[in-house]
Amino acid sequence: MLYFKTTLINTRRKKQMFPNSSFTFTKDNSHHGAFTLAEVLITLGIIGVVAALTIPTLVANYNTKTWNTAATVFEKKLEESLKTMNTQSTLAGHTTTESFVEELSKHFKTNKICQNDKLLDCFSETVYWGGGDATPKEIDMSIIKTSKNFGLKEWGTNIVGVQFANGVNAMIAYNPTTTCTQDPFSNEITGINCLSILYDTSGSKNPNTSGKDLRNLNIKKLGSGCFAEINGICITTAPFKASAMTFEECTGYKATHTGTNIDTPAGGEAAALGISKCYYEKDYWAGAVKACGGKSNVPTMAQLAKIADYIYNTNGIGAKQDLTGLTFDTSKSAELGLNSSNVHLWSREESSPYLSYSRKFGANDTNKTNAYRYYTTRHTLCIDN
Repeated sequence: MLYFKTTLINTRRKKQMFPNSSFTFTKDNSHHGAFTLAEVLITLGIIGVVAALTIPTLVANYNTKTWNTAATVFEKKLEESLKTMNTQSTLAGHTTTESFVEELSKHFKTNKICQNDKLLDCFSETVYWGGGDATPKEIDMSIIKTSKNFGLKEWGTNIVGVQFANGVNAMIAYNPTTTCTQDPFSNEITGINCLSILYDTSGSKNPNTSGKDLRNLNIKKLGSGCFAEINGICITTAPFKASAMTFEECTGYKATHTGTNIDTPAGGEAAALGISKCYYEKDYWAGAVKACGGKSNVPTMAQLAKIADYIYNTNGIGAKQDLTGLTFDTSKSAELGLNSSNVHLWSREESSPYLSYSRKFGANDTNKTNAYRYYTTRHTLCIDN
């Protein structure tokens, strides 16, 4: 009874203190609003799935934006530096890439310059290169030395490595034969083709992939593509025996090339390959031309003579010269995949519809041969001309 009175008195006091409240006696059920462990785990699982789906995209978008921004800043700074060099008449006239880079560093702050024999001190050892829809291929950067490794003609200068102060690493080639047009009274740079630059917007960090952090100015392809380089000749394959082309294949099945008229100029595919005449039987020389992708990718007799100079440690063998008393250098021939000392290699030069020239590489002699195109014993090397 005393408890009830005390409670009633307390209630009246609260109503007096809070006259507008709707204070009532209720049972405390607040614990019913809590989440169960199962509900928490399900929620966390959903959050994890959403994060797994969205975070990689967000990170990829962030990286792309970062790379694009870095590339824009780099190219803008490079353009400004070239314009300054233009107004000072120091853009053109360099005979070496080293000279150009030294001048460039006066206007574009650099942390490090690496000479041609130490390029990898300024650049990643491996990058992944591809264009368009092509899957990027791994490139060994130790082979990158001159403009030819940028898919350009040989400029006669070295590639120089540069680490710029803004975090971009680059390889630069300068072409002294194509003048960088300069006019101190102009703010336009019209000779940018005298430069070829591979640059990495993320420095030495991954992914080192073209189209991502790896960008370029005036580069057609990256890498050597040479199986071996002998006396300036880029050999793209080891010696092989090509399959023969038939007369019908050689003439491209054209109606005007019926019968076995070997004097009829080749048409169709043969014309595209550069073959001028088609042999009326199996033509192994034409097959070699086809396998290399055209006559221009098969060595000339002069180029075969240069290869002979290398293998026999001689100098100046004539295009169609015969020599005896030589020593076949097996270590050098192995570089070409030429593992036999009695091999004949086709040249691109046709003698007649029946014959094409080749060169013999013997144990102690080398000589030209004018071989029937149906010979099955000839090999060929493909070159990048």
